[in-house]
Amino acid sequence: MKYPMSASTWGREEENLFHIFATADRHTMGPKTEEFEQAFAKKFGVKHALFVSSGSMANLVALSSLIYSHQYSLSRGDEVIVPAISWATTYYPLMQYGLKLVFVDVDLETLNMDVQQVRHAVNDRTKMIVSVNILGNPCEQLEIANICEEENLIWFEDNCESMGASFMGAQCGTFGDVGTFSTFFSHHISTVEGGLIVTDDKDLYDCCKSLRAHGWTRDIPDARIFKKGSDDFYEKYRFILPGYNARPQELNAAIGIEQLKKLDSFLAIRRQNAVHFQELFNDDERFIIQRETGSSSWFAFTMICNPICNVDRDAVLRKLALNGIEHRIVTGGCFPRHDVIKYADWETAGVGERAALPNANMIHDNGFFVGNYAVNLRDNLDKLHHILEEMTLEG
Repeated sequence: MKYPMSASTWGREEENLFHIFATADRHTMGPKTEEFEQAFAKKFGVKHALFVSSGSMANLVALSSLIYSHQYSLSRGDEVIVPAISWATTYYPLMQYGLKLVFVDVDLETLNMDVQQVRHAVNDRTKMIVSVNILGNPCEQLEIANICEEENLIWFEDNCESMGASFMGAQCGTFGDVGTFSTFFSHHISTVEGGLIVTDDKDLYDCCKSLRAHGWTRDIPDARIFKKGSDDFYEKYRFILPGYNARPQELNAAIGIEQLKKLDSFLAIRRQNAVHFQELFNDDERFIIQRETGSSSWFAFTMICNPICNVDRDAVLRKLALNGIEHRIVTGGCFPRHDVIKYADWETAGVGERAALPNANMIHDNGFFVGNYAVNLRDNLDKLHHILEEMTLEG
């Protein structure tokens, strides 16, 4: 591809770690994991950060902790408000624990959940809001905070696509009761595979820590979620929660330590690219581009073919492919349109056209995105603009 979807952010520092760990005595979760967690918590201004094997596992472990923590008491059948557009593993843990998904539509420009629809969707069965900062762009955090406070709702913040995004000076992912991040290859920092859970709640953190490693008590000696016994022989293999093996490897954590040092510079380059993308397409009526809320960390550049201008998305995508410009559907598109929805207990919020998710479906049918990453993409974006201008002239 001449303009690929993503690119490596690794330098010599990360590459050298493979040689170091080839002869290391310990490879699974250990001191490097703890060092990375402490650095991440400090960077994002939270009390607790927990490193796990992927962003998807971060969502699963975090959701599980809300099920098993007595303070939150989320249970099967409870209703959870979710945006109609997000990555699949935002929804899977909710489905797997028997929660009812109530989909709200998204704003056509920000791509985030429509907070007015969220407010109207709340009823006496609603227990939680799952907000997703889509593709680097913060949700209307204060509005969601107000709704959660007024209605006494749990707030799960999926920030897997948006590391480094901020709203009114505060880091996204840290607003809710629990937040999640991803460190997969194409994301803002990369540990090969990996994800993080952040929270200020000690008991929730201890639940996550237990759930990460088989549901045992070994790594949480001072926790309030269980009473430690006197026989250390049994305590080493004492299981209190139905957990998983979501442990990361030490190599992933060591890479994360180096990548975290570079995050600010990565974000600066992404934002410089975004400025140029906006200069090229802000006034182009053929495409609706993502409108920034707060300070976006610009995961990618979305474009929705405007039906008023009779722009044929299929023709656009063919042209991009012919010119080596990689592209994708926007974050998986409208989730209720995927086959897997048959396994969910779900409904859409609202009545009439509102319940039909018109914006999410418009994005599904007419939208796509191209890549953004920590490389100067000015020439690539100029090429993208030139190709789309050519299409207009040809048309």
